[in-house]
Amino acid sequence: MRARPAVVLVHSPLVGPETWRRVATELELRGWAVGVPVLTPAFAADPPYTARLAAVAAAGADRVAEGRPAVLVGHSGAGPLLPAVAAAASSDVVGAVAVDAPTPHPGRSLLATLPDAARADLLDRARSGYLPPWDAWFPPGTIEGLVPDAETLAEFRAGLPRVPVDYLEEPAPDVAGFPPLRSAYLRLSDAYAAPAERAERGGWRVERLDSHHLAPLTDPGPVAAAVARLVEDVAR
Repeated sequence: MRARPAVVLVHSPLVGPETWRRVATELELRGWAVGVPVLTPAFAADPPYTARLAAVAAAGADRVAEGRPAVLVGHSGAGPLLPAVAAAASSDVVGAVAVDAPTPHPGRSLLATLPDAARADLLDRARSGYLPPWDAWFPPGTIEGLVPDAETLAEFRAGLPRVPVDYLEEPAPDVAGFPPLRSAYLRLSDAYAAPAERAERGGWRVERLDSHHLAPLTDPGPVAAAVARLVEDVAR
């Protein structure tokens, strides 16, 4: 019988690991071995960034797996990074779960996936080669509406990195053998209905929660339960 896999919760490079902390705690209480690699230091050096982010996440996966199989779980902007993480990991990556995330787009940059107006607006607000913090990408009050608890919101905002524009311009790698044999998608918000449908058409198992994009922060219990179900499914 295959060993129960380690769960590697990969946060979007555009935000910080706080996104996954509460879900990690919930999964640990359910008996899972869980790792949350911290990707933000990868932006401290010069580009290219994608390979460095993947290496940091893969090292975290190897630490928590300790010879066991691993399932990668990527939220939001981590979705397109998962192929590179799987390729960089020494551990046996047996599955992947995308959570309210774009599906992989090999050969295309993150900027190229945005609508023209959104891309132009984001670049217009960049200063000295860096984007504004992720929470400033949206109209005032948007993030506060999703995360009303002041302490939780402060912790989340404290972990937001300075993201170089160059990162969003790097083409995503084309990784052979990804997605793994079994993959799944957890849709949290209506904004990710289209990627969830694409994943479903591609044969991925899809679950949908009637929630919002930052639900891992505000509703970690239901998110952890859904992640556990999907991890068990892809690891069979």
